[in-house]
Amino acid sequence: MVRTREFDTETAACRAMELFWSRGYEATSVRDLTQHLGIGQGSLYAAFGDKDGLYRAALEHYRATLAATALDSLKNGADARSAIRALLVERIRIAVSDDGRGCLAVNAVCERLPGDTATRRTVRDMQDASQDAIAEVLRVAVERGEITTPHDPATLAAFLVTFLNGLLVSAKITPDARALESLVEVALVALG
Repeated sequence: MVRTREFDTETAACRAMELFWSRGYEATSVRDLTQHLGIGQGSLYAAFGDKDGLYRAALEHYRATLAATALDSLKNGADARSAIRALLVERIRIAVSDDGRGCLAVNAVCERLPGDTATRRTVRDMQDASQDAIAEVLRVAVERGEITTPHDPATLAAFLVTFLNGLLVSAKITPDARALESLVEVALVALG
């Protein structure tokens, strides 16, 4: 007789995301995960395959929730400059929380690469989605005359995402939102 799963895998991925985010992949053991999730090791393996599988599920949960919410905020901004400022400031706020836990995606790249191609692909997809969303906001802003940058919107979007990645790493070193937010104004100068 096959036993039915007694836990919600999406909730497990969410809770695992929090643990991986606060501790990192290497410092989080399978035992830590099973205790934190309140499940047995066999259940973890049956649902996710192994620790790597659960980590990928946690990254996917991050992408589908927090990263997706950040991109949605771009669409709701009053103007391009305000929308991009709000996106960058919100990402800083999240990164400095919990004593500078940073960004799960950036942490994953810093900790797991170069050998983990699945993590690289997931994070690259997140970065590409961010660049595409920002580039679209910038294209519309140029058409409306909101910004006067001499730079191509795609190149400027790539710059802003690269800048954000640097901010997110810096948040781990110096978890001071005020200091990092002042840098956002410098980056926004590129919008013209």
